[in-house]
Amino acid sequence: MELPWVSGAATGIGSLPYEDVDEAARVVMGELPDLAHVPELPARGAGADMVGRTASLLVDLHVDLQPSGWRLVDRAGGDERRAAALLNSDLDAVQIAALGFAGVFKVQLAGPWTLAAAIDRPRGDRVLADYGARRDLAQSLAEGVREHLADVAARLPDARVIVQIDEPGLPAVLAGSVPTSSGFGRLRSVDASEAENLLAEVISAAGSAPVVHCCAAEVPVRLLQRAGAAAVSLDVNVLTGPVLDELAEAVDGGLALWPGVVPSLRPDRPPADRELAERVQRLLERIDADPARIAGGLVVTPTCGLAGADVSWSREAYRLARGTSRVFAELVGVDG
Repeated sequence: MELPWVSGAATGIGSLPYEDVDEAARVVMGELPDLAHVPELPARGAGADMVGRTASLLVDLHVDLQPSGWRLVDRAGGDERRAAALLNSDLDAVQIAALGFAGVFKVQLAGPWTLAAAIDRPRGDRVLADYGARRDLAQSLAEGVREHLADVAARLPDARVIVQIDEPGLPAVLAGSVPTSSGFGRLRSVDASEAENLLAEVISAAGSAPVVHCCAAEVPVRLLQRAGAAAVSLDVNVLTGPVLDELAEAVDGGLALWPGVVPSLRPDRPPADRELAERVQRLLERIDADPARIAGGLVVTPTCGLAGADVSWSREAYRLARGTSRVFAELVGVDG
């Protein structure tokens, strides 16, 4: 698969600690010119969170907000309209800040399994607990992804728009460790083949070069690749031996790697870009990957979203990601 981003690119996972969407959009466009993204600003409250903003895009399914979280309901209400309005304001700000932008632009949406583990049915437990409900949710999300992608592409006609599907909850879904709504039990694990099929349905709606992000330790890399992911975005600090084995096989098979190495929170001693680039090199050594062969598809990111960071670190983290990517390209002899 031909990848649209340039060698030496860096990007963010999505979330930022701002409340001013115009300022956030300017920061993203200024600091990440090679692979910009829609900013997610959960500090603005309910509806600006990953689950709420994605749920507002569901087609023929509606949600409202309860003390326990988001819940499916029969018709749209104020909570859903607020989430949709917040997302629309994000896109309006991006459209202004990215006027004339002709690079690669990324949108982020929660994946079907993270949604199913987070949203309740109208009566009963999580959507995850019901086979028919989770199938309906995935189909609705796939259609919502298509419509959202078309909207963003119309706003940024010169950009190449790609989709990042966030699945931080997928490992817990596969392991059977998602708590019930009451919190007193755990929901039954989902078969890997079903998880792959429903994720593939959403990925197929995401256009070319879809990326799947998962910052959990037990990233199901093979499953993501079989489902159609062109790249996997992960936190390199938490990867276990079995995941590294899967990653080695997948990267050898053509899966692009987005290593999360820049700290999401300000550390006591901020690392230098060369230090982080060498960390990426060590990861590639551990999975026996040829750096020069995969450098063109490699994109450096923070380890996870930056919503919990301070504002100054969020900007510094993006600069550090760009610097790390450039240094890595230099170290392996690839033009960035």
